[in-house]
Amino acid sequence: METDYIVVGAGSAGCAVAARLSETGAKVILLEAGPRDSLLWIHIPAGVLKLLHHPTVNWNYSAEGTEGSAGRRIHWPRGKTLGGSSSINGMLYVRGNPADYDGWAQMGCRGWSFDDVLPYFRKSEDYKQGADPEYRGKDGPLKVEDYRTILPLTHRFIEAAQQVGYKFSRDLNGREQEGVGYSQMTRIGRWRGSTAQTFLKQARGRPNLRVETEALATKLLFDGKRCTGVAFRQRGQDIVAKAHKEVILCGGTVNSPHLLQISGVGPAAHLQSIGVPVVHDLRGVGANLQDHYVARISHRVRGSISINKLGRGLRLVREVVRFAAEGRGALTFGVTSAQVFCRSSPEKASPDLQLLFTPASYDASRFGALEQEDGMTVAICPVRPDSRGTIMAASPDPARPPIITPNYLSDPADGRVLLAGMRFTRTIFAAPPIAQHSIVETLPGSHIDTEDGLLDYARRYGTTIYHPVGTCRMGEGPNAVVDTRLRVHGLQGLRVIDASIMPTLTTGNTNAPTIMIGEKGASMIREDHAAPA
Repeated sequence: METDYIVVGAGSAGCAVAARLSETGAKVILLEAGPRDSLLWIHIPAGVLKLLHHPTVNWNYSAEGTEGSAGRRIHWPRGKTLGGSSSINGMLYVRGNPADYDGWAQMGCRGWSFDDVLPYFRKSEDYKQGADPEYRGKDGPLKVEDYRTILPLTHRFIEAAQQVGYKFSRDLNGREQEGVGYSQMTRIGRWRGSTAQTFLKQARGRPNLRVETEALATKLLFDGKRCTGVAFRQRGQDIVAKAHKEVILCGGTVNSPHLLQISGVGPAAHLQSIGVPVVHDLRGVGANLQDHYVARISHRVRGSISINKLGRGLRLVREVVRFAAEGRGALTFGVTSAQVFCRSSPEKASPDLQLLFTPASYDASRFGALEQEDGMTVAICPVRPDSRGTIMAASPDPARPPIITPNYLSDPADGRVLLAGMRFTRTIFAAPPIAQHSIVETLPGSHIDTEDGLLDYARRYGTTIYHPVGTCRMGEGPNAVVDTRLRVHGLQGLRVIDASIMPTLTTGNTNAPTIMIGEKGASMIREDHAAPA
């Protein structure tokens, strides 16, 4: 099997990369370890709660227990199907703050400032709801919409946040991110808008694009320092694919460093310790792991309906009918209907907190499991954590999961930002527009009000909101994995294009920035392989 390009991983970035490269007429093979995205729950927005632990379309990784999570192992969902995590996520579209990308440029990632990446955000999206054309795109494959159905509790939260001093932002992805505003989603009408159903669907009819599902990449192949292809296992058969131009890893923050390591690219001492012959000593592979760790504040609700009641009984039947007839209602919901972006202290140059509101409450011990009674929740997220972790291969076996050590809250600064966010959230919940609907704070409970008590609660009950990045960091220096054109340092014919290349986390959810990385990465490949004039 031979081709021009092999793209490993059909996720948020991989579908974009394969679609854009195939536009040129080049031959592209796209490998995806999971099945096709035919599961119905993928396409119904509210089906996200059915996907968090699904055994077929989710890698269901587990992170090591560390002090920051009170020794608890943390469940790490990752998409294992066409569309990757964009097929199982909460569908929030959040670009991040311009300061995120300007910070990358200041760290030495030339060509990645906000002005540099904005054209690729605009190129990727189709957002027509009162958009500012300077900031928003309307001709891209990725459909972005405002919420179609908004429960009154969300309006009251927006009012409450404004009463306590947060200005209203009409478009959190537009000219001004800081403040409070309604969420936007990647959706095609009533259905989920994954990259498989947008980028890849547009490209699937091209004869030069070959999509292979249930194809687990087992090893990168090298001729000296040049990557020449990929070995993969498909339905019990071992197959080799050769690339005439490049191999592009789009496996994500977990799978891209893992495949590099089991192929002999990574920190030499670790590779030798697990019995992998070293092809290229690159110590940054698997390091620099960052993730968004949150603590939740929940209230029992009165005088207003929440998702808890809409999700069961006759109300659920009515919502199913409404979804089928109108494409509206609870089945079109994502996970967060409103957000606040704010600063933990006035000295911060840009927001370092995201407060995510949802008109629902969840079981304290299992995120995604709705409580019986009506509730509402804010997840408090320090968006630019200083804590760092690792993802390291446990053995040469490609089917054995790597060891994920996130080290949540290991840097004291993250705890301080989290505490500030909890104080801010309680202030919003105390404002009359939303306080009138609260019976009691159920998590952590108003009796827990000291810093030590709140941090202990965060360690015992906090969780990830599934935004790992950074394990193949872009930049220069001994700990960088790829250069600013996303080529793996010291090797030829190999790039990484996914969330793992982010030097630091962005201010908010990471799906939109990952798609932007796919757009920009594909553009750079096309430039680098353009025929000379």
